[in-house]
Amino acid sequence: METAGTPEPDWVSTMADEVIAAAGPGTTIVCASGLSPSGPIHLGNLREVMTPHLVADEIRRRGHDCEHLISWDDYDRYRRVPAGVDPAWSEHIGKPLSAVPAPFGSPFDNWADHFKAPMIAALEELGVPFRGVSQTEMYTSGAYRDQVLLAMRERRAIDGILGRFRTKKKDAAPDEDEDVVHSSEYYPFKPYCGACGRDDTTITAYDDDSTEMTYTCACGFSETVLLREFTRGKLVWKVDWPMRWAYEGVHFEPSGVDHSSPGSSYQVGGLIVDEVFGGRQPIGPMYAFVGITGQAKMSSSRGSVPTPGDALEILEVPVLRWQFARRRPNQAIKVAFDQEIHRLYDEWDALGRKVAAGTAGGIETTGHVRAVTTAERELPRTPEPVAYRTLASVVDVTAGDPAQLERILAGVGASLEGARPRLDRASAWVQSYMPDEAHTRLRDEPDTVLLASLDDQDREAVAMLRDHLTDDWSLDGLTTLVYGVPKKQAGLPLDVKPTDELKAAQRRFFVVVYQLLVGADTGPRLPTLLLAAGPERVRHLLGG
Repeated sequence: METAGTPEPDWVSTMADEVIAAAGPGTTIVCASGLSPSGPIHLGNLREVMTPHLVADEIRRRGHDCEHLISWDDYDRYRRVPAGVDPAWSEHIGKPLSAVPAPFGSPFDNWADHFKAPMIAALEELGVPFRGVSQTEMYTSGAYRDQVLLAMRERRAIDGILGRFRTKKKDAAPDEDEDVVHSSEYYPFKPYCGACGRDDTTITAYDDDSTEMTYTCACGFSETVLLREFTRGKLVWKVDWPMRWAYEGVHFEPSGVDHSSPGSSYQVGGLIVDEVFGGRQPIGPMYAFVGITGQAKMSSSRGSVPTPGDALEILEVPVLRWQFARRRPNQAIKVAFDQEIHRLYDEWDALGRKVAAGTAGGIETTGHVRAVTTAERELPRTPEPVAYRTLASVVDVTAGDPAQLERILAGVGASLEGARPRLDRASAWVQSYMPDEAHTRLRDEPDTVLLASLDDQDREAVAMLRDHLTDDWSLDGLTTLVYGVPKKQAGLPLDVKPTDELKAAQRRFFVVVYQLLVGADTGPRLPTLLLAAGPERVRHLLGG
């Protein structure tokens, strides 16, 4: 039996075992992902990358040659104008993403590069090394020429494979729109028009021997070309994907649930890669999608779905990696942009303490290792971690004032620099995602009316708090004090276990203090609030 704190095999280890066995000895193992820069690459797409990254990373940790390939689907058609973009961009619908101008103000030359850049930056921060493959470059350079010609020669075989799953319905599933409705003959290649640049084209004739191809476009243009020399077009999706598996020798590539149903891209692709391209279908587990909590607040502040970059503004790199490492691909993940982030950080910090003490379970330790390191490097961590909820409360109450932050952090044994990058993440969360009703504002002056109305018990409790405030000016000391005041009033020792009667007395006391400090019955944890406010201001508001 493994001892506490010793790493144990997890889902990543199991999948790495399968991939290494399937690849065989002496092979550079290829794990793959595919991303479409059709707009902001949202956080849900990160699972498409993190699943193969974690497996590739484990394989490299074991000393095997392994690369993580990310195919940028930048040669796909531009389908729609996203919200917030000038409607004039609709004139580019049907063109390759790499041929569409970038949004106004972008430093990039085209639409695809504009939306690739933030994802590339996020992956670098997350410790994800990869080889990027631009499908625009691959197709327009002629790299896939032999594969395109093969697919056209085998078009009837491909059509037969697709026909095994084809329905009579005219409504196509999201990844089936190329294959449901056909002209008199099926062609797996889609040209981009030589006149308008769009893919509103139909192949009307093709000769296998000469590769002479004639196509017409909805714009009225028609052209006859030699396909062996023509590079302005691409294979349709259900043929393109298995072609890449064979071309790149992919051993592992997961897919979302939308690609894993009967008759979908993954199932059809497995037949096409074998029967047409002479390759093997990679190991491909299905992954569940990534959910978001706090979506309403986020959408109102950003106007779009969150990206990995958005998540990294409020989450440290190891914490975001841990979300993906600790859940099997088919298990749901929820990334918190709301106050659930405090619970997530509490769990993370508790795990860190267990790992440091050697009391973490083997699987827990393995997940922690995957979160804080990769095969290549150790990832940045906060040297002096303070509870995220404490940092958020302190930033909120002090409005982020550096001098006050430094004073308060010193009270919990941390410094401004030592509390980073977590402090910066908590500050970003307070600014962008903290619910309006959760913000705390201290009173400017004492509530003299309330102070005068207190009965003898409450007046005594407030005086005890005020008089002993700086006996131990730390988070632990203030916690002992606020919970201890009602105990002392009842003549009980500080270490007594709370009874229902004592809990009721503590709640009553807390309400009085909250009312005096912030004018509400509740607020941030009281010790944190006191620490953030500082002893002078607390004494002033408590009537001292």
